[in-house]
Amino acid sequence: MTDSPAALITGGGSGIGAAVARRLLDAGRRVTVTGRGEERLHAFAEELGRPDSLLTIPGDASDYEHVAGAVEATLKEFGRLDTVVANAGFATHDTVADGDPAGWPEMVLTNVLGPALLIRASIEALKESKGRIVLIGSVAGHVFTPGNIYGATKWAVTGLAENTRRQVTEHGVGVTLISPGRVETPFWDAYGSLPPGHLLTADQLAESIVWAMRQPSGVDVNTVVVRPVGQPV
Repeated sequence: MTDSPAALITGGGSGIGAAVARRLLDAGRRVTVTGRGEERLHAFAEELGRPDSLLTIPGDASDYEHVAGAVEATLKEFGRLDTVVANAGFATHDTVADGDPAGWPEMVLTNVLGPALLIRASIEALKESKGRIVLIGSVAGHVFTPGNIYGATKWAVTGLAENTRRQVTEHGVGVTLISPGRVETPFWDAYGSLPPGHLLTADQLAESIVWAMRQPSGVDVNTVVVRPVGQPV
């Protein structure tokens, strides 16, 4: 346990990030989760009984000092870093033609700048461990939808994943883009309700994410699109 692999998950206090953290902890791995909501992180740690293998760090995924600090704290606490999961993100659920521009800068910074900052802050540790970068994208980053600003941020994540892979693969670092369809998580809170139709659960998606993380050394799973059965696009 003292030398088990360590992961850092942004936006890990709820939803997909929390589901991934639970699976990794159950498998004996050590996990750092970050998020803006200190109370949410506290509740998550309490729910799990505050295990020594869990480190919670409040912070903003779009602030480099916060991200770099989380990486440094993980290395100090666990002595290594094997995987980073860029999960923090949100949607304003509006469009370029009729949306409120006031909410767009924060969404772009969190969804696009955040993953880039996590890569920058962690890459030297991941080179050392021959680890993996996991970026949580979206089906919206592969399929065009009318006026979708959130989708544009996820198209950027799709490009970031492949651009990053081409730079870091020579150092033995894997890069995996996980692009979920509709998932039943707090992501939809700002939308007002869950969307109609079939949805994945956070636990179902977490199974795919952890599967990608557990690939043998030398195997680089690059893009995984996971939709619920019944979602046509």
